Amino acid sequence: MKIKTRFAPSPTGYLHVGGARTALYSWLYARNTGGEFVLRIEDTDLERSTQSAIDAIMDSMNWLGLDWDEGPYYQTKRFDRYNAVIDEMLEAGTAYKCYCSKERLEELREGQMARGEKPRYDGRCRHDHSHHAADEPCVVRFANPQEGSVVFDDQVRGPIEFSNQELDDLIIRRTDGSPTYNFCVVVDDWDMEITHVIRGEDHINNTPRQINILKALNAPVPVYAHVSMINGDDGKKLSKRHGAVNVMQYRDEGYLPEALLNYLVRLGWSHGDQEIFTREEMIKYFTLDGISRSASAFNTEKLQWLNHHYINTLPAEHVAPYLQWHIDQAGIDTRNGPQLTDLIKLLGERCKTLKEIAESCRYFYEDFAEFDADAAKKHLRPVARQPLELVREKLSAITAWTAENVHQAIEATAAELEVGMGKVGMPLRVAVTGAGQSPALDVTVHAIGQARSLARIDKALAFIAARESQQ
Repeated sequence: MKIKTRFAPSPTGYLHVGGARTALYSWLYARNTGGEFVLRIEDTDLERSTQSAIDAIMDSMNWLGLDWDEGPYYQTKRFDRYNAVIDEMLEAGTAYKCYCSKERLEELREGQMARGEKPRYDGRCRHDHSHHAADEPCVVRFANPQEGSVVFDDQVRGPIEFSNQELDDLIIRRTDGSPTYNFCVVVDDWDMEITHVIRGEDHINNTPRQINILKALNAPVPVYAHVSMINGDDGKKLSKRHGAVNVMQYRDEGYLPEALLNYLVRLGWSHGDQEIFTREEMIKYFTLDGISRSASAFNTEKLQWLNHHYINTLPAEHVAPYLQWHIDQAGIDTRNGPQLTDLIKLLGERCKTLKEIAESCRYFYEDFAEFDADAAKKHLRPVARQPLELVREKLSAITAWTAENVHQAIEATAAELEVGMGKVGMPLRVAVTGAGQSPALDVTVHAIGQARSLARIDKALAFIAARESQQ
């Protein structure tokens, strides 16, 4: 049997991290078993579904690298198929037309709740054979079995049983002729030959209804695996107050897709004690029995740790295009300065996100108008004039501009003046970067370039001279 999984988001908003994890698990199971992965857009909620949400879902899937073998299918383009099946069910007696008014249904519901009963349709039209006009408004309900129970072996939670007496005759077609979500899902899974449904635990209550409809259609019943919810680190359901929940927001904040995927796969699944997984390892090791039953807690610090790891261990050539996007967002022209691959090596150890790298790299490519006030006050003092003049002289004499020769020039300056390296290094750092922090000074000065470094030292010396004249 060929394994076939699906990811079926509703395009009523962006793709959130819980949905992304579900997509990842479904994708991994298909890839692990040599099966196929289907993308289906469940857009039957016509009022809330939007094209922008569809685009956001596609962008997120593509950014994460979760490619699909079939689709995207759209439920709104399959209404003829759904209605044809409903008509067959009406003919077979597994569905029936319901003419109950909204007022009657509301009265029924209020009475049941007042008596402490579970609100459910009482099946009045199931047994009513009175004549109705062909154009009289009605819904179509599924004739749910009235005895026995539905039992399925959930791959995460084990055997689950629902009594059929707890399930009412759900509506499968509205008065406007549009089929409902629970019915469309069943026909889609049947037509698309889905063998395994991996989805969130919030769908558990839908499963017995869908199984009963599948059985009424003599269709095969897929294997179900319901994964637990993702909570914030405070134990409450993940939401905007915990930070980013939109997948593309993580891209915007400077995370690599490899880091987010690695984090999500471990957020409810494990393979021994291993924490870091390549995409190939995820595919190789992923099994449904490795999924935990308990809810997971989202931890942004752990995600940052993984992101920092991938920034520094993936080939810089792979990271560079992702960094370029952030550089472009920051409006930095990188034509005059170090290659991005070199920039990643320069700043990767200091920065946890690509956005941090982009925000702290501007001095490598652009001249700055002013020195950081605190750094200049502390390090560009009259006492720094002599070290800066001497190190400038030595840097200007370098014929082979290498980080090693820059380092020797700084060391030689400190030795000649008989001062510690900090007395030369800190004024030089503020002079060439405009701030008090940077990567190692020799590689920083080398990356900024000889002409630009000398010009900035001159600017720092002018700053010191102006400061002296005011004293």
